[in-house]
Amino acid sequence: MTTTPSSASRTHPSSPFTHLPFFYGWVVVGVAFVTMAIGVNTRTAFSLLFPPILAEFGWDRGQTAGAFSVGFIAAICSAPLIGVLMDRFGPRLVIPFGAILVSTGLVLATYVSQPWHLHLTLGVLVGGGTIFMSYVGHSLFLPYWFVRKRGLAIGIAFSGVGAGSIILFPWLQSYILRVGWRQACWALAVILLVIVIPPNLLLQRRRPEDLGLAPDGDLASGWNPSAHTRGDNVVDPVWAATDWTLALAVRTSRFWWLFLSYFVSLYAWYAVQVHQTKYLGDIGFAPGLAAYALGLVGLTGSVGQIILGHLSDRIGREWVWTISALGFALCYALLLAMQWHPTPLLLYAMIAAQGVLG
Repeated sequence: MTTTPSSASRTHPSSPFTHLPFFYGWVVVGVAFVTMAIGVNTRTAFSLLFPPILAEFGWDRGQTAGAFSVGFIAAICSAPLIGVLMDRFGPRLVIPFGAILVSTGLVLATYVSQPWHLHLTLGVLVGGGTIFMSYVGHSLFLPYWFVRKRGLAIGIAFSGVGAGSIILFPWLQSYILRVGWRQACWALAVILLVIVIPPNLLLQRRRPEDLGLAPDGDLASGWNPSAHTRGDNVVDPVWAATDWTLALAVRTSRFWWLFLSYFVSLYAWYAVQVHQTKYLGDIGFAPGLAAYALGLVGLTGSVGQIILGHLSDRIGREWVWTISALGFALCYALLLAMQWHPTPLLLYAMIAAQGVLG
């Protein structure tokens, strides 16, 4: 049997990782789970920091919330840089770098006295830094580890966002009420430095070939990429099989439609989450229940990520993306309906739509 040059050059039969009783890719998934549980939710925690900051400074609500919009723009600007850094340094260094940026922003936020200070700290540093630990950063290397179970593995990793939120947000809300939002920022910074950075430095890897392994735990010396390719669950197999480069992709209308859809959906998602806790309180829900709802969205999202990830391995990514987009639309419709009918039934329906489907 012959091997391709790429696999032969990367294969290390004597690697100790080939003798583990489990595939090391699941360690990579586990580290990603923990990283996203904390990293992504640090940005969403702005929804809980927002009310006490408004109460203390009395700034304009839109101007204060603008810090989150600034962070979103910073994340967009950082996204191309992440790809370059990931190719050069790998997740072992890139993800800790993002954690340091976010921790720095959280600490500096405790000294703000003007709105632009907030835009720089919780906006640029936290918003631009969390993307290194978010879906974008992890999507740059997790797919290398799995082919047959790619959707399931990525779904498990991304479900960390939900699992983290159901623990982090209720605790953070009670912590803010007890000691204040500044101490909460310090606590989040310490959590990032202690829990996110060490496992990524020690355990995270970009490709299985770096450890003498192949995707899905197959024997590296006999791995054949074409044997793992599935075309029965892809809407356009010819398109999916194309060896895309950036220069080639940007000349197609599909690329820009995908760009627009990701931009609009993520902006709408985070823009709603910034105001969700305050909005639910304004229409009559107790502050504790509003924070609990934000966390429960994450918990149901964990279930949804795993189910939809596994489903995408069977019916294709395009159909699952469509289902998720419909979940977003339903969530926003229910949030609007709660203005006139702020009932627990609509609240939990919104949570299900936002979490399980979205």
